[in-house]
Amino acid sequence: MPVPNNLQARPLRVVRNAQVFARARLPSRHGEFEIVSFIDDVGRTLDDVAIVRGDVRGRTEVPTRIHSECLTGDVFGSFRCDCRDQLELALQRIAGGDAGIILYLRQEGRGIGIAQKIRAYHLQEQGLDTVEANLHMGFDDDLRDYSVAAAMLRALEVGSVVLHTNNMSKVAGLQQGGVTVARREPLIAEAREQNRRYLATKRDKSGHLL
Repeated sequence: MPVPNNLQARPLRVVRNAQVFARARLPSRHGEFEIVSFIDDVGRTLDDVAIVRGDVRGRTEVPTRIHSECLTGDVFGSFRCDCRDQLELALQRIAGGDAGIILYLRQEGRGIGIAQKIRAYHLQEQGLDTVEANLHMGFDDDLRDYSVAAAMLRALEVGSVVLHTNNMSKVAGLQQGGVTVARREPLIAEAREQNRRYLATKRDKSGHLL
């Protein structure tokens, strides 16, 4: 059956303010963490969570990773991307210190959702790269919004962060949300044959510092 051309991505919720909703211990294979959930300023629960190590309230230069959900990579171990590698590297880094945060944002496929992401995969198998596939489907290259990440960090009462990322849009997004980014630390995973073109596209077309 032909795929309709007017299918839209799931709209992202822009969140300006958040409050902590619940906290619980999260013992894991990487170490001991706390998992924190949030509500927005009208009392709706968020799907996004924070993985926190140590007491970060009022603390400056807290190691922080903003990680966008990747079901295929994070859960199923796909080699098409470097998402799981980056997540595990961030968890290892934060577990090795006395404080740190991973913000896990439900922004699958750079904001287009899992269904459209699989369609984009099909287009990539026809020869398009990740950016071209999104544009072909009528989306921008990246639909993510980092207002929710900034709101979560403000709710956690963090003084400033050291952001572990290769994507300067995340730095700008936190700064626009009133969060002080003391500096950026690169988070580069080893390339595989299956994701070399993907990484090159992120570098050459999306401005990632790889």
